Amino acid sequence: MVRLRIFLSFILLSSLVLVGCSTSPTGRKQLKLYSSNQIAQQGVLAFDHIKGKQKVSHNPRYKRYVQCVADSITKYVPKNVFNGKWEVVVFDSKQVNAFALPGGKIGVYTGLLKVAKNQDQLAAVVGHEVGHVIAEHGNERVSNNALVGIGLQVADAALKANDVKQSKTIMSALGVGSQVAVTLPFSRIQETEADEIGLNLMAKAGFEPKQSVELWKNMQKASGGSRNLEILSTHPAPESRIKDLQKHMNNALLIKKQSTNTPNCRI
Repeated sequence: MVRLRIFLSFILLSSLVLVGCSTSPTGRKQLKLYSSNQIAQQGVLAFDHIKGKQKVSHNPRYKRYVQCVADSITKYVPKNVFNGKWEVVVFDSKQVNAFALPGGKIGVYTGLLKVAKNQDQLAAVVGHEVGHVIAEHGNERVSNNALVGIGLQVADAALKANDVKQSKTIMSALGVGSQVAVTLPFSRIQETEADEIGLNLMAKAGFEPKQSVELWKNMQKASGGSRNLEILSTHPAPESRIKDLQKHMNNALLIKKQSTNTPNCRI
């Protein structure tokens, strides 16, 4: 009976992988098990939850500034990703962060405005976050988490079927192994991909792509050199990020040269 459950789980796992395979905007293979509408609905719910829990800034200058940059960037989001007016909220927090969610939602923390020194650097962050949405990284993460969960269930059944001693300890190790070897490195791939997409977005919008590198130099200074080892981080180290951005810079500069946009967003 146990072996049958293992076999059926394996069949389900294989079927999900075959059905959910797709390709990202940069040509990378992805696993997406959920519909875009399902993920967008979750994005809207999550955004409403955040607005209910965190203080929203009512500074009109911040609002106009961030909205200006966001509008310039989201103008170039494919209509099949989101075809509507993006909701942009500035949160009153020291966090040096921003995010974008499926369903047309963008959040920027006021702490970021002290590190992103100009419109171009803010555009680099917003472009990156919107890049996650364009590449459907949310769908991909949820799908991969589900896949890892199914894989662990299969492994657990296999351990019990073979009477392996201390299976709970082994399962715990597998859980850590899955997180470090699968989830976190994959997230770093997504971050690098979002950087590339965001770099092109900001260039199309008329922002200066080279300022994305300056942004990460600022981030490095703001962190004071305090961060986890890259292998255990969900984000690339600033040095790696700068190197990857520079690799795609010539293409972004060409896009910028062809753009007729001249954004003028100021606090």
